[in-house]
Amino acid sequence: MVEGGFPFPMLSDAGGKIGSVYGIYDDGAGVDVRGRFIIDPDGIIQAIEILTPPVGRKVSESIRQLQAFQHVRKTKGAEVCPAGWEPGKPTLKVGPDLAGNVWKVWKPDE
Repeated sequence: MVEGGFPFPMLSDAGGKIGSVYGIYDDGAGVDVRGRFIIDPDGIIQAIEILTPPVGRKVSESIRQLQAFQHVRKTKGAEVCPAGWEPGKPTLKVGPDLAGNVWKVWKPDE
């Protein structure tokens, strides 16, 4: 589906063992509900998305989130990616002055 494949691990859970651990296995249907978990290199779940079959996923949003988590990790948490952040757009510098003032420093349309 993506030329060259995905640059991150993915898995399939035909037996539902992993889905049972993460709470997304549907016993009645015998399948996992669609789920996406972004797990960092330390094994910490950073994001979860669960969708029932009638609603599809957007791969570009998953990739955007991965890029944001990678950026935050690269800066060791000194920078965060605000809502709607895209690679190359400004990030926010973490600090006490940011609390309650995000609207003053983040200009998403600029």
